[in-house]
Amino acid sequence: MKNFLSFAAFTAGLLLSVSASAQEQATTASSNGSYRPIPNSDIMFRKTIWRAVDLREKQNKPMFSEGKEISRVILDAVKRGELQAYKNDSLTTTYTPSEVSANMSYAEASAGLSEEEKAAGFSDDAAGDDWGAPKKTVKGKKVAAAPKKPVAPPSYEYRPKDIYQMELKEDMIFDKKRSRMYHDIKAVTLLVPSTLGANTAGIEKTIGCFKYSDLVRVFRANPDKAIWFNSQNDAQHKNLADAFELWLFNSYIVKVSNPNDSRLDEIYGGQQQGILASQQAASDLIEYEYNLWSF
Repeated sequence: MKNFLSFAAFTAGLLLSVSASAQEQATTASSNGSYRPIPNSDIMFRKTIWRAVDLREKQNKPMFSEGKEISRVILDAVKRGELQAYKNDSLTTTYTPSEVSANMSYAEASAGLSEEEKAAGFSDDAAGDDWGAPKKTVKGKKVAAAPKKPVAPPSYEYRPKDIYQMELKEDMIFDKKRSRMYHDIKAVTLLVPSTLGANTAGIEKTIGCFKYSDLVRVFRANPDKAIWFNSQNDAQHKNLADAFELWLFNSYIVKVSNPNDSRLDEIYGGQQQGILASQQAASDLIEYEYNLWSF
């Protein structure tokens, strides 16, 4: 009887230990943004991939419908304090809501004077000529007043429709227990597009990076706003979380994990070569999965 009780206690302790280990492993994986973390013991193959998503594309328009743009849903959640933004997709350093607002703002460029106005005698410096400088009287004589401190140009936030560039960081994982490949999204980044007219810098600018697990929580909590628009049937709109789960969008690969952490266009020496390399990388991953089933 004592031996039986000792064996039962040992078995229970072992089960609790395994359960605690699995829970700890899942919690650690969840901290990097994964919504459904896969235990390391079940992973046979993993490759980290970065994908660009242009929300203006026809296949992506349902995530970018008027008034319910995914960029609007995300940024409104940040302003309400429901969503934490990070500085990069390593998801370690955070932004404050005010910093996110600054990242998605631009200053109106000063028009200045035309060449004709300058030739006519006008000047940008109010104290440098008699045209722009206000006058004041000193001992019966009118003299130019001291120049006023320059006023900074007004700042405006980009419209949600202007934020049409996203980037996904994901792990492509082959789960040997379930014998299938998974797209395990870790982070979603909103970017100010380089092609946007108001972006005078001409380069992509990061607004903020977000844990995918946090985004799923926000999308589920706001079903009336986080909508993937079904143009064929208004009764069958989907939640944005379901759209990601079902992969109802188009994307292209811009980076595959490598020792130098370089993007494809940097590795192959140009944007056009990067596009060709992106197509090749996608084909290689499909072929790798096919070979797993062939052998």
